[in-house]
This record gives sequence, C-alpha cells and structure tokens, in this order.
Amino acid sequence: MNSFRVALMLKAKGAYGRSVVAGVSDYVQSTRVMWDFLLFEDFRGAISSIGDWSGDGIIADFDDPEFERLFSQSRLPVVAVGGSYERTADYPNNVPYVATDNFALVSAAYDHLVEMGLPHFAFYSQPPAPTNRWAQQREAAFCRICRRDGLDPLLFEGHFNDGLDWDSILGELIDWLTGLPKPVGVIAVTDARARQVLQACIMAGIAVPEEVALVGIDDDQLLRMLARIPISSVRQGTREMGRIAAEMLHRRLIGDRLEQTRILVPPKGLNALASSRHQPTYDPYIMRARHYIRQFAAQGAKVAQVAAYVGVSRATLDMHFRKAFGWTVHDDMLAFRLERAQQMLADRRLSLAEVAARGGFTSLPYMYAVFRRELNCTPTEFQATLPVPTFAETTGSGL
Repeated sequence: MNSFRVALMLKAKGAYGRSVVAGVSDYVQSTRVMWDFLLFEDFRGAISSIGDWSGDGIIADFDDPEFERLFSQSRLPVVAVGGSYERTADYPNNVPYVATDNFALVSAAYDHLVEMGLPHFAFYSQPPAPTNRWAQQREAAFCRICRRDGLDPLLFEGHFNDGLDWDSILGELIDWLTGLPKPVGVIAVTDARARQVLQACIMAGIAVPEEVALVGIDDDQLLRMLARIPISSVRQGTREMGRIAAEMLHRRLIGDRLEQTRILVPPKGLNALASSRHQPTYDPYIMRARHYIRQFAAQGAKVAQVAAYVGVSRATLDMHFRKAFGWTVHDDMLAFRLERAQQMLADRRLSLAEVAARGGFTSLPYMYAVFRRELNCTPTEFQATLPVPTFAETTGSGL
C-alpha cells in the first residue's frame, strides 16, 4: 500500500481552512492510500522550516502571497488553493490551482437581494492588503455586477480591527449606513464584516432587514451564534475544494498527468435567514417593531414590550400588521421563533430543551404545541427529516 507525507499549509483555525482540510480527508478516506499529514496550528510560523522537511507533497493556501512565492519554487509537488481572479495573468504559474469562485459568491448574494425586491445595493469590503486579494476580487466582482445592471456601486472598505478604536470603526460604519439610500441590500465580504454591519445597524436604530437587508459570505455557524439577528450567508464550496486539491496532488504524486490545472469551485448555495428576508413596507411602526422582534423575540420578549418600544398601543400595532400582512404582532413573533428553532434543530448541537429556551418559547411543551399546530409534526419528527451536518459544518471558526 502506497504511503505519502503531505503538508497542509492552510488556515486550519478558521471555518474556511477546516472545511478544506475536511475535504482533503474525504478524498484520502475514499482511497487505499496512506497519507501522513503535517498540519500546523500557526501555518505562517512554519514557513522558515518547511523547506527542510523531507515529505512528498504540499497543499498550500496561495491567498497568502508569501506562500505563493515560496511554494511556487518548491522541489516537491504542490497544489494551491485560494480565491479566483478576474485576470488570467494573476493566477500562479506552473502550479495546479483550486479556487473558490469569487464572482459566483458575490453573484449569489446579489441575486438573492434582487429576489427580495431591494432597489439599491452596497458592498462592505476590506482595505486593500497583500494578504486579502480575495476581498479585492469580491469587491471588483460587485462593481462588475453593478455596472452590468446600470447601477452605481456603493462601496465602503472601512478599517481593519487591529490597533484601532472599536467605537471609531463602528462610528464610521454607522455614518456610511445612515447615508445609504433605503431600503438597501448590503453584501459583506465575509460573515465577520456582516456581523459588524448588523451591530452598527442595531446601534443606529436601522431596521434589519426592512431598511438594510444583509448577506455575508462563509456561512460561519459560530459568528451566526454571536449575532442578535441570524445573518444570511453564501456557503463556499470549500470542502469540495479540499477534495479536488487532494485528488490533484495524489495524481501528481503517482506521476499522472493533470488534464486541468485550474479549477473554479462554485458556491454551495445561500443560507437565507432573517437578516435578508426583506418584505417591502414603508410603515414606520412595522419597521420599528420588527427591528425589536428580530433582536429580542428569541429572548422571550412580549408583545407589550414591542408596542412600548414602538411607542403605540398593542391594538394600534396589531392594526398596522393586519393591514400590511394579514396577521398580528404575536403571529409575527411566533413565526420568527419557529424559524429560529428550526435552524437550531438543523445544527443538532443543542438539546430540545435548550432549543426551546434559546428560541424564546416559554417551555418545551409549548414549543411542541407550536410545531404540531404550525408544521403538523413534533420538533423531534422535524429534526429527523433533516440531513446530519458534516464534521466541517459543526467545527468552530476563528473570528
């Protein structure tokens, strides 16, 4: 049985790198080949020593230009993973490359916001840096899409978090969001940046998704857990990237010729949650009420508290909801809690009692009663219909 020593020079602390590693594992487990992996927690700290390593092959993250420079000249077979580029000349030479399709990621977010009926679109990016070429490509993709559709791209790059006052960062972001035409769909370059947008909107009293509908990229479960309002996000095909990269490296190790040396992997869909489910309404009472509901319904907020926040009576608020949607404020809160509970059941990491508590239900029996009435099944029966999450989908992520 063949055996190979392979170094995985990837960001294994984050959701992106972990998912790529999981894809590599998928491929190895599907073959009869023994692979012995070298995997660093701090992959950048291993650059100086990897040149002396007596292994057989490397899978490396070429989004880092230092890695691209070092491993493009490696004596060992290398397969690179990273982001796609608009210009062919920007891809590495003489190294097989598996890329997440940045244009397709942004297109998926944009198309979703179009379907939600948004008339304006904006993009929250990052300041240009050598190590975030993927972010620059996503920003460029957004600009291309806007120009294609005859729109002016509304961009904000903000600051990196390191070394700057967090209040100043949020203050500038609030100023940008406040000045955008409303309602607007905002695409954030990552889920981490999407969470910043959400925090800024909450601080500024900007209703999400009524005034700002928000979509991130990564579908990072940890960041979703930290957000008051569940954030919609595009799922990258990172696990497929890892599987393809491992197969390409294996073929190089056994001397096979690669028919394709550059493969773009499309996104795996979009997880549409509360932050982007925009329903056009210009009723200020409804927008303010839903802004409160999205933040606090899962904490057990009462209808009276919603009405007090809006500044009207419960009867008046119910009248506005019935006129706009045909249901009451209580119905709107219950629908949000039910959706939140379904999301937590899909994750499978919480007990039913914890799902009920975190979903804002007063008790587990009450959650059962709501599921039976609204979905004609119990929470357990609903969960049984869902696919079991993979390892990469349940692992944590760096912030």
